[in-house]
Amino acid sequence: MTHSSYINNDRGFSLLELMVVIVIIGVLAAIAIPIYGNSVEKAKQAEADVALGSIRSQLRIYYAEFGSYPDGLGVSVIEADWGYFQPGELTGAYFSDDSYTYSLISGNYYMIRCAGGNILDHDRTLNQDGTFGETTRSGSSWIDNILAWLGW
Repeated sequence: MTHSSYINNDRGFSLLELMVVIVIIGVLAAIAIPIYGNSVEKAKQAEADVALGSIRSQLRIYYAEFGSYPDGLGVSVIEADWGYFQPGELTGAYFSDDSYTYSLISGNYYMIRCAGGNILDHDRTLNQDGTFGETTRSGSSWIDNILAWLGW
């Protein structure tokens, strides 16, 4: 009997090695998927924030020109006569022109809103001070949410 007949020439991975690799892939996926989901959520919010900032700039120009903010409650921004937005200008990957509304709450206090719809689990808002906020949509109107946020 020769010595070479006892050598196992089978090549491949053992079941234990395959299980270790599968566990490692599972751990990496468990870490990566939430990070990816959070990045997508931030991208959606960033798109809304950029458009809200553009609308705020138009309102500041209007205020500088006329000394007050335009009247309106829940006015579609794209249809407002005070903005110089062209149709499609506020449309992005996630939100359309119709997502943005403007409301003069009182005096020099206004709120611009991006309706989250099915895209975000909240509406994104921006006021005249440049403060971003979120309003949850719990069945009440967004005006009710804003008034509750203001303590009215």
